[in-house]
Amino acid sequence: VTLASASAFAPAQIGQSSTQLNAFESEIGAQAPLGFFDPLGLLDDADQERFDRLRYVEIKHGRIAMLAFLGQIATRTGHFLGGDIDYAGHAFSSYPSGLAAL
Repeated sequence: VTLASASAFAPAQIGQSSTQLNAFESEIGAQAPLGFFDPLGLLDDADQERFDRLRYVEIKHGRIAMLAFLGQIATRTGHFLGGDIDYAGHAFSSYPSGLAAL
């Protein structure tokens, strides 16, 4: 009786399922314990060309986001671009930064 009740608390055996994502397991960024992580299933039926395109786009958007963050930090510290923002003569420094600009 005790053996049967003890087995109720034993971890369940989980089988290793085979998917097409195993094709990308050797790519940079696939690390244990998750391996290749694609929670939205964007690469379920993808080939190497599609994978490379999505990786390129992700890197490009990450770089744009980093530049936007640095621009926000520079503006918050009071560093504004010189000159006018439009032909009416409004200067970059005439606009407040952050939520004050709204």
